[in-house]
Amino acid sequence: MPASIRDVAERAGVSVGTVSNVLNRPGQVSEATRERVLEAITALGFVRNESARHLRAGHSRTIGLVVLDIANPFFTDVARGVEDVANRAGLAVILCNSDDRPEKESAHLDVLAEQRVQGVLITPTAELSPNLQTLRRRGVPVVLVDRRAPSPDQCSIAVDDVLGGRLAAEHLLERGHRRIAFVGGASGLPQVQERHAGVEAAVREATGSDDALVVFSPEVLTVEAGREAAARIVGTPAARRPTAVVCANDLMALGVLQEMVRQGVRVPDDVAIVGYDDIDFAAAAAVPLTSVRKPRVALGSRAAELLLDEARGEGHVHVQEVVEPTLVVRESSVVFRDREGSR
Repeated sequence: MPASIRDVAERAGVSVGTVSNVLNRPGQVSEATRERVLEAITALGFVRNESARHLRAGHSRTIGLVVLDIANPFFTDVARGVEDVANRAGLAVILCNSDDRPEKESAHLDVLAEQRVQGVLITPTAELSPNLQTLRRRGVPVVLVDRRAPSPDQCSIAVDDVLGGRLAAEHLLERGHRRIAFVGGASGLPQVQERHAGVEAAVREATGSDDALVVFSPEVLTVEAGREAAARIVGTPAARRPTAVVCANDLMALGVLQEMVRQGVRVPDDVAIVGYDDIDFAAAAAVPLTSVRKPRVALGSRAAELLLDEARGEGHVHVQEVVEPTLVVRESSVVFRDREGSR
């Protein structure tokens, strides 16, 4: 059993209050007594319970981060940015994975409230949980990450995903593609819906047709879902088969690429592919993946800065920041000899 503050006091022959003063207000204790207490701490291997101390003060030295899918490297990079800022502030990050399930997200939020976190960063599921407003009413700051805030009285940092979808589609249209697939249509996440809207608008403007865009709607945004969508694309009669694919994230795009290669489809000669997020694996794929780049680490860093500023509470102004994505062109959409680089 770990040594307690009472054990230290007994060994040093002092009161518990004196041990507490040595730990928190050493200037109030004589040097001889202080040395005796410190010797007892060393001998017993005593470690102070910082958690209990901060909980008595009403909050802990932690912040919460709730992400949709920790298996997606996009969120790993966001978490890195959050942790960098939190560590500089002397805080720890409690990482929670919702698996894009509202009930799991709510359970995590309950636990974070019990832990008295100083604030919560969250990429929420499709519908905003009532627990978020409950936290805010209790004075716990909540910042939305990769999602626009529903009102101006809350901080958020998001990406212009309509623009991102448009960049992906326009890139393909400029290369002569006139039948494009969008993979990811079933997701209720606003970010994915915005990407779809951007692709759809660009295709309609370029072709004047609603039939030039084919939507595949897997329920999840995973590599396996991408493989399944690719198999359906390959199985489409040649006259109606898309010649290019825009995916809602890079994991799906990597799945599409894997299945295309497995079935002997040449990428990009037969089918061009564009992903979204530009995770590190995109550039490292067998056929390097063109992708819409989001500033993943910077999103996490900025979100954490907003959260800590709100937690301090002095002159804080709520902001809703929206950053622009960029398109990184690689071999999955452009034959190498014709490659034009990034835009």
